[in-house]
Amino acid sequence: MMWAGDSAAQPDWEAVYSEQLPRVYNYLRYRTGNEALAEDLTSRTFEKAWRDRHRYRRDLAGYATWLLRIARNVAIDHRRTSHEHAPLEEAAEAPAEGTPEEEAVLRSNFARLSALMAVLPEREREILALKYGAGATNRAIADVTGLSESNVGTIIHRTVQLLRARW
Repeated sequence: MMWAGDSAAQPDWEAVYSEQLPRVYNYLRYRTGNEALAEDLTSRTFEKAWRDRHRYRRDLAGYATWLLRIARNVAIDHRRTSHEHAPLEEAAEAPAEGTPEEEAVLRSNFARLSALMAVLPEREREILALKYGAGATNRAIADVTGLSESNVGTIIHRTVQLLRARW
């Protein structure tokens, strides 16, 4: 991260934004299954981070972890106030990029994974979204969720094994 001259200075927000935008967006897209909603929630996340930038404490967490924590809270707030319950199906309707056969396989796999994910407990879905959607490390996931790093690793391993067994 690019820091200004003194140790109390804030980071270069343009650098933070460009570096962390894909990670936050992918996490929210993975959680919501809806690109437009993920874009909106990503925007809200960065707006909230900008407003609360004075609360950031570099000694407690890196910017990536801090932003993922904000994104998680934004997603939770949205879920509490939203009565929409089928965003994953909307994401499956995205325009095709490959051949019709490849797209059919992708849609089939997406539908199958969505169905398997839907029956997982919320905690497991959240951890998988952080791991595979945001590309977060187990340590970052532990910081965001309040679980221990080893517990996060165990949950990921068991959940992936369960999904493979059910596939």
